[in-house]
Amino acid sequence: MSALLKIRAERDRMSAIERRIADFVLDNAQLLRDYSSQQLANALGISQSSVVKFCQKLGFKGYPDLKYSVGEAIARADNGEDTRDTGAPPAPPPDAGMELWLRKSQAEEETRSINPPELLEAVVAALLGASAGGKVFIIGLGEDDIPARAIALRLSLLGILTVHNFDTAHMTASVSAAGPGDVLLVFSEHGKQPALCQIGRLFRERGGTVVTITRHNSNPLRAHADLSLLVSAHDDRAHIEPLLYRSALQHLLDRMFVRLCESGHMARLQATMERIQPMLEG
Repeated sequence: MSALLKIRAERDRMSAIERRIADFVLDNAQLLRDYSSQQLANALGISQSSVVKFCQKLGFKGYPDLKYSVGEAIARADNGEDTRDTGAPPAPPPDAGMELWLRKSQAEEETRSINPPELLEAVVAALLGASAGGKVFIIGLGEDDIPARAIALRLSLLGILTVHNFDTAHMTASVSAAGPGDVLLVFSEHGKQPALCQIGRLFRERGGTVVTITRHNSNPLRAHADLSLLVSAHDDRAHIEPLLYRSALQHLLDRMFVRLCESGHMARLQATMERIQPMLEG
């Protein structure tokens, strides 16, 4: 993972001072080579030791290591922004569609980097365990119900018994039938709904496995999870950030679905689709 990507991915988990440093680095990456750690600290009105601790927390030996890594990331980026040395005319600004595609790609890459393969495999293993006689409970409130409903349908196509609900009272009642081997998927972008935390706690008391899907930040819901899938999507524009979140989330769920298909459910999926197809054509 590049230095800039690592900073973006970890930003939501940083302290207020660390976020100030992160934002400065992200906004002034091209100029960072001209700053010493003391100059950076002076520009932000913080101590030099805060800058050093920020670098070390991200896994760098110190500020020079961070600065070198940021410079490498800029050098590798083929974005055509710096054309002064070649004499070429400046590249035209990307259109809105291209910029959105680039931002979505970046959010998907960040999300992929903070959900290592072993975490995804653990979630897939839990779902496969539930498919062997158990159930998968799925809940999301408001807009979070959209991906919850979609994954419930996909799991059903694989022959996995799902209990999908968007009402916390009904789901609380359903959880009384849960037991060891069952899985609860909880979709909550911000992870702050007390009712979902209560459902997660009850589910774990029943011996089930709780999987949460939230933003990559500290939130109460993650404290009740056995496994946490995280989504990283950041943008200062209020109308763009939700689009990045949905795109990165969908890509994460698609990866999970593909792994389930490749783990022995492909034949069941094909058989189910063959039964459904005549209904769609009728």
